[in-house]
Amino acid sequence: MNQDQKNNMSSSSLFSSKSSDLSGEIIIPGDKSISHRCIILSSLAIGESKITGLLNSSDINCTINSMKSLGSCIKLNSNDECIINGIGIGSLKQPETPLDFGNSGTAARLILGLVSTHPIETNFIGDESLSQRPMKRVTEPLIDFGANFQLRNSEFLPIDVKGAEHPIPIIHEMSIASAQVKSAIMLAGLNTPGITTIIEKERTRDHTETLFKYYGYEINIEEKDGKYFISFEGQKSLNPVSIKVPGDPSSAAYPLVAGLVCKNSNIKIKGVLLNPTRDGIYKCLDEMGANLRYFNKKNEAGEITYDIEISSSTLDPIDVPANRAPSMIDDYPILAVAASMANGTSIFRGLSELKVKESDRLLGIYNFLSKNGVNTSIEDNNLIIHGNVSGPKGGALIETNLDHRIAMSSIILGMVSDKPIKVDDTETIKTSFPNFIKLMKKLGAKLSV
Repeated sequence: MNQDQKNNMSSSSLFSSKSSDLSGEIIIPGDKSISHRCIILSSLAIGESKITGLLNSSDINCTINSMKSLGSCIKLNSNDECIINGIGIGSLKQPETPLDFGNSGTAARLILGLVSTHPIETNFIGDESLSQRPMKRVTEPLIDFGANFQLRNSEFLPIDVKGAEHPIPIIHEMSIASAQVKSAIMLAGLNTPGITTIIEKERTRDHTETLFKYYGYEINIEEKDGKYFISFEGQKSLNPVSIKVPGDPSSAAYPLVAGLVCKNSNIKIKGVLLNPTRDGIYKCLDEMGANLRYFNKKNEAGEITYDIEISSSTLDPIDVPANRAPSMIDDYPILAVAASMANGTSIFRGLSELKVKESDRLLGIYNFLSKNGVNTSIEDNNLIIHGNVSGPKGGALIETNLDHRIAMSSIILGMVSDKPIKVDDTETIKTSFPNFIKLMKKLGAKLSV
């Protein structure tokens, strides 16, 4: 982090102090993964789509601006409804300027897939953090469609993209469990004649498959011999939709864990998405003995949502298996806060994928815990956390390194620490949860500048 960055971040630093008696009923912002995909698919449908509950964040704005540059007409009206007039599959136009994805790896990777099978040339750029995240895992299967990519150091943004003039359908067996790579291939397949097939060894979040169906696109999914086969024929049409984006389960996890670990607390969170490919942290918390009540089940955007009531809990330690990672890859930092307050030693196994998130998130979790007095270690990509129901000592300054999830998790840790924790940069939280600080204060969190 250079000195200019530190100076710019100082105005957005925050102190988080011990809090109790959290209470209230809140609504979580729309799911980030679904918001990205709704913008892209609505832009490819023929006709007008209406999206409500769309996450209003800098990450989503990157997707909106990129799809506008590619020819889509997108407007936000006065009641926060997003109106998109789609241009149809195969109709992307040549952008006049580079596509800037800021901090959003999801936007960059999904739209890489989309443009790879259109005969256009463009340049992908991003901020310092995104420019250190690996992209070769996405471009390698897209090359098989006929696209060409020039990457910095063969791995990173900026990327020069030349889409295939005559794309060829592929059969691709996933070597890593990544919903972003899978979705990039699926979006590439939309403008490819013939059958595109993806084979997953481990099931990853399935929002793209669900939304294909919601937009009326025929897709076949079957499980055989322990693998998942996803196949569809390209160059058909997507229907316009009216769709409500459900609440983001990863965002909900922050006030939820706060309600569990802060004394004398009771919180209700409305309309939280609980997809079986995204509910790993909720399974973990249930296994830890958390006081959670799920009720008011609904169907939104082809997904199941629940209202959740949370009460203060004494948590048991947990041994999280490596195969649970795909269903909770973004949620380890906040689960680590819960584990730090558990009555015993927890182990999170197989976390190598955390090293290539917005930061080296595995090291980031270790740092924000250990600096605040939590007995923590990393052994062979496993994270070991020795919990203490009395809470950590706190008192540290946490450098978030542009990672919004480390920032939010550190704030929740400060709410159970003996001494306040200072977070160097809260501006990055706007990428996924713009009203996080306001919402936490509403519940009773003691946060100050």
